[in-house]
Amino acid sequence: MYEAYWGLKEKPFENTPDPKFLYSSHEHLEAATRLTYAIEERKGAALLTGDYGCGKTVIGRLLFELLPSDKYQIALLTNPLLSPIDLLREICLQLGIKSPPNLPKTQLLSDLNNHLYDNMKNHKDTVIVVDEAQAIKDHTTFEELRLLLNFQLNNRFMLTLILIGQPELREMINEFKQLKQRLSMKYHLNPLNKEDTKKYILHRLKVAGLKKIFFSDNVHDLIWENTGGVPRMINTLCDMCLLLGFTKALKEINEDIVKKAIYGLEH
Repeated sequence: MYEAYWGLKEKPFENTPDPKFLYSSHEHLEAATRLTYAIEERKGAALLTGDYGCGKTVIGRLLFELLPSDKYQIALLTNPLLSPIDLLREICLQLGIKSPPNLPKTQLLSDLNNHLYDNMKNHKDTVIVVDEAQAIKDHTTFEELRLLLNFQLNNRFMLTLILIGQPELREMINEFKQLKQRLSMKYHLNPLNKEDTKKYILHRLKVAGLKKIFFSDNVHDLIWENTGGVPRMINTLCDMCLLLGFTKALKEINEDIVKKAIYGLEH
């Protein structure tokens, strides 16, 4: 609605996990680097946690762009609230393993094992990413994930398991020591600081086609103070600012319009 008015090619503050909008703060870059290292070096399992809206899912999607498809096959599970057997079925489905609906667990595991061997023979590594893993309620589902790491040779794992979730996931895994011991890499993603909040806003605007800066210099601290530096909340507030600025035919986003946007979102 407001893109053309602000001279943009697309909306800059959509809350969708589009990797092209990823702002590489030090922490986001560190998280992506650690996960990529765990995968490339076949470390077995890695954990990424962070508060709601901090960009964990975007980093998970970024792996699809960082890892060449001719060398890696990635299964992405976005709804892990499944029974152990359904989790295995979903993994097989994501990896393109065709199985009858009622295939027993032993055969599913056999098919998965064969697929991992085929990938390995074709010089391709297998990666399983479980997003929103804190939603897992069944303890046996965590056990099933741990057992996936038993697919290994004497000198290497045959797959890499990446668990992504909110902070409580770390506490859940701490209680499941067998899985915790398998984690070779752990990282926690924090909200953006003041400086990165300003850079984040400018970055997304530039990706969306910004030609002329229209956010006043004095609004960024106010945005940071009212969002806590959480990217998802920054997106929501900035999107509302652009909409209000458009409806009021403003030339810039100033403190007054930011305050009106904050009020509108809170009431």
